[in-house]
Amino acid sequence: METKKELLIIIPAYNEEKTIVNLLQQLEQPEIASIADILVMNDASSDFTNWVVKKRNHAVVTHVFNLGYGSGLQLGYKYAVRKKYRYVIQMDADGQHDVCNIPILYKALKTPDADGNFPDIVLGSRFMDGSTEFPVSTVKKIAIVWFRTLLKLGTGRDITDPTTGLQGLSWRTFLFYSRYNHFDDKYPDANMLMQMLLLGFHIREIPAVMHLRTTGVSMHSGLKPFLYMFRMTFSISSAWLREKLLKMDTKEVGNLKKF
Repeated sequence: METKKELLIIIPAYNEEKTIVNLLQQLEQPEIASIADILVMNDASSDFTNWVVKKRNHAVVTHVFNLGYGSGLQLGYKYAVRKKYRYVIQMDADGQHDVCNIPILYKALKTPDADGNFPDIVLGSRFMDGSTEFPVSTVKKIAIVWFRTLLKLGTGRDITDPTTGLQGLSWRTFLFYSRYNHFDDKYPDANMLMQMLLLGFHIREIPAVMHLRTTGVSMHSGLKPFLYMFRMTFSISSAWLREKLLKMDTKEVGNLKKF
């Protein structure tokens, strides 16, 4: 009888039939398949994303309507809670996140720091020593530096890659995220880091291997990066107000049970 795995890989996908097959083929290799199950969150794709995933016998949840990146992730967290996984790794379906990062993130989640604290969130960073070179546009560079500054001012922490979508999460993290009003249903990025740092969750960064998108359209294309920057600035500020001044979720975090 197959032993239940403790790691779930969540892949949000929207019209990614051209890239997700190659990604799934890599994830099906023994070094990954032996440690992790796969869940694809298909956000009402109009192409054959749903069918190519089903054909490969992986779990897939398909939204009837397009709900957004954050909503797909949050539903994936609820699935992970219901199925009693201990760890989650989330990665993009477009091929930018190299599969070689999975074992490294998984190991980091299970490794305590010098004080004996296990990380609640492990970020795969594009901008650390040891990361692969990853060019970004001028607009994105400005946004990343701006978000780094806000996080530093709000929490005292230096986060090199506050917009990375490659993340490993502990059980208490995705349990907290799965609950109402704890997770941005559209663009969960630096705003979530502000929230979680202020709530005392342990966040660690590690170098990551990433590639440029080769097909499809990024959700931050065109003028969207400008709108995203303004929206995220407001959301980061709201998270600081909510957790630093109003301390709205402090008690609930304290009540989270250990796995």
